[in-house]
Amino acid sequence: MASMRRQKTTITNAEARRIALAAQGFGEPRPDATPTPRHLKKVLARTNALQIDSINVLVRAHYMPVFSRLGPYPAELVDRAAYQGKRELFEYWGHAASLLPVRLQPLLRWRMARADEHAWGAMKRINKDHRVFVERVKEVVGEHGPLPARGIEAVLAEEDASLLVRRKDNWGWNWGAVKAALEYLFWAGEVTTAARPNFERTYDLTERVLPPEIIATPTPDPADAHRELMALSAASLGVATETDLRDYFRLRPEGARKALAELVEAQTVFPVSVEGWAKPAYVHESVIVPRAIRAAALVSPFDPLVWERDRTLRLWDFHYRIEIYVPEAKRKHGYYVLPFLLDELLSARVDLKADRKEGVLRVPSAWKEPHVDAGGDSARVAAELAAELRRMATWLGLEKVEAPMRGDFARELTAAL
Repeated sequence: MASMRRQKTTITNAEARRIALAAQGFGEPRPDATPTPRHLKKVLARTNALQIDSINVLVRAHYMPVFSRLGPYPAELVDRAAYQGKRELFEYWGHAASLLPVRLQPLLRWRMARADEHAWGAMKRINKDHRVFVERVKEVVGEHGPLPARGIEAVLAEEDASLLVRRKDNWGWNWGAVKAALEYLFWAGEVTTAARPNFERTYDLTERVLPPEIIATPTPDPADAHRELMALSAASLGVATETDLRDYFRLRPEGARKALAELVEAQTVFPVSVEGWAKPAYVHESVIVPRAIRAAALVSPFDPLVWERDRTLRLWDFHYRIEIYVPEAKRKHGYYVLPFLLDELLSARVDLKADRKEGVLRVPSAWKEPHVDAGGDSARVAAELAAELRRMATWLGLEKVEAPMRGDFARELTAAL
């Protein structure tokens, strides 16, 4: 491996791919034994986030990036870190809804303090129009929490029943007033997620959930927080444009650009040109260029490796869009499609569904990338993908993998399975 400080300021796209993969923790051998909390911490040190999403056709989004890097692991590791004992993770708006290391909470307090500016829809309206009610919801959380929204509704039902009616025409997402108030308070950092039984969020006061030393940590100046968040983005992405960097924690342009300029001046990050990229890129001072990456991993649509789709296209010439909101007849690849990483390239994609009732990992379709045939690698890609699908089925407690019926890689993958 070579340090970027000894490299030219122009790098090839192949080098950029290796940098990006190494920064995200790919290329390191998976544990031989059952992964432990130490392994999870190592993943989190690389990613700095696990995005949360409600789709459960395969597995909840926040569990999948850990599997991609460690292989089969006890999902309870994530649950314990997020929702039990001394918390190592907390829920907040990082890159969308995310589980974030608790050490990041002080760096996001500026966003919490600007909840009126950043919140939207029902959250923003209820705080503007019914601030007294929002404060009462917080009081109920303090008096009775942790509770889910429906539990708080039950406490408040006799106080102002008219506000508890779900109004599809007004609140958005079919939220009732209590849920809208709770989500505003969540955005403002006044309440947080205490637990998620059956994925239902239960709310409690933030100071009762996060470790005391995190609560006691002084709040950084917003400019300092922006610099640190942009530096973390650079370390997690490896190589990225300014737009990529601010997207990692969904920072707005003005604060992110100022922070980036200061990081360049301090030589914490430095600019490079990447072959084929129209915009300047930046790398963190700690970045290394591996000589090669050896990896085989199915990657979630919500994995930080690929969540910025334009960057995915730049690095791998891989046009990736999630098609869950596309009518079935118009879907090109499938409903819930995962890229397959083999070594340094995204070489295939598979539509996946966990049929828990039947104990089957279904693969409705499988597709290969053009470079697979061009390089004569079809047999190896199929064999490695089949092995990873079997590992995933075992991890999910499914007994078998059902071969694909559709896609230009279906026949070869079926033979490998």
